[in-house]
Amino acid sequence: MGIFSSIKEAIFGKEAKAQEAPVQPKTGNAWADAPKTEAVAKPVVDVENSLDSMPGADRLNWRTSIVDLMKLIGVDSSYENRKALATELGREDYSGTAEDNIWLHKRTMRELSANGGKVPAEFLD
Repeated sequence: MGIFSSIKEAIFGKEAKAQEAPVQPKTGNAWADAPKTEAVAKPVVDVENSLDSMPGADRLNWRTSIVDLMKLIGVDSSYENRKALATELGREDYSGTAEDNIWLHKRTMRELSANGGKVPAEFLD
């Protein structure tokens, strides 16, 4: 599991297993036997509310600091993990500078938004 997956799971919660339909006997008709898929709407997670409700949120600057965000959700915030996260999110030249960390925080928030999170606009700019 990648670093972003760990972040997403910590904020969104573990994905509930999809309920499987009972196995139907084969009819011999390709159309009737084709697997059926149903579109299931995923609930939108309020990222800000979720993070604010975590213990320690009032003592960490998770709104602008990738290090504090990672600490809050219990993900190792070491340089190596931040570099791995940056690579996952499309940045190969991450060096850990303040500018890199600002980019990484905003990119993480954008990715959370793209994956079903409700993220305030100021976190996405």
